[in-house]
Amino acid sequence: METNEQRILDLIRKGEGLNLEFKTCRERLNRDVYETVCAFLNRHGGTILLGVQDSGEVAGIAPDALARIRKDFVTAVNNPQKLIPPTYLSIDEVAVEGKTLLRIYVPESSQVHRCNGRIYDRNEDGDLDITDHTAQVALLYQRKQATYSENRVYPYIRVEDLRRDLIEKCRRIVRIDNREHPWADMDDLRLLRSAQLYQTDPLTRESGVTLAGVLLFAPDQLLLNVCPALRPGSSSNTAGSSPRTPIGLTVSET
Repeated sequence: METNEQRILDLIRKGEGLNLEFKTCRERLNRDVYETVCAFLNRHGGTILLGVQDSGEVAGIAPDALARIRKDFVTAVNNPQKLIPPTYLSIDEVAVEGKTLLRIYVPESSQVHRCNGRIYDRNEDGDLDITDHTAQVALLYQRKQATYSENRVYPYIRVEDLRRDLIEKCRRIVRIDNREHPWADMDDLRLLRSAQLYQTDPLTRESGVTLAGVLLFAPDQLLLNVCPALRPGSSSNTAGSSPRTPIGLTVSET
């Protein structure tokens, strides 16, 4: 038996849990698969196996449905109307017991994600909708901010303090791949909120631009005020490069 197949079988034998979920998906995607993606992103990440029943029985995916399921999944997780902020996830085919499964690895995210406007968190082998539970949502934001410093909120930094030309550049870039992208018609504040670059601190309840937003869009002087280690010649900037060089937007627009 190939090593990869053996690893999948070992996973299946462990059964569903905090970081493992089975979905039957014989002919089409289960509707709740995106809720699981959202919950894994918000918690500690995990693996989703499509083509496996809740009992652990390997059902496989119908061969003529494989391409459609892959396409539907990738399209949905990149659609901010389904998952916000959207994400990129790889989906791999795996042969187990002569049947084809799809394996999706979902990493832990530095941001809080919503699926269809709802916030999901993972608890044992279930996906919990915690949107209306203020204390749980606050704890989720606290955990993200404690783990990922880019989510730190700077309430004294306003949207007007950022470089509008760079924000507009983002709009132009997303239009290249999708002329109907929601960011195209959003004002600056809504765009930043959509990208989780403008958040509310769950402890102080103050809103502002996050560190990630500062790194991407702040003018140089404001950037240096927030991150003095980026000054050329500082001990933390050993390369001596300009502060915008390692963090500026470099995606080609052509």
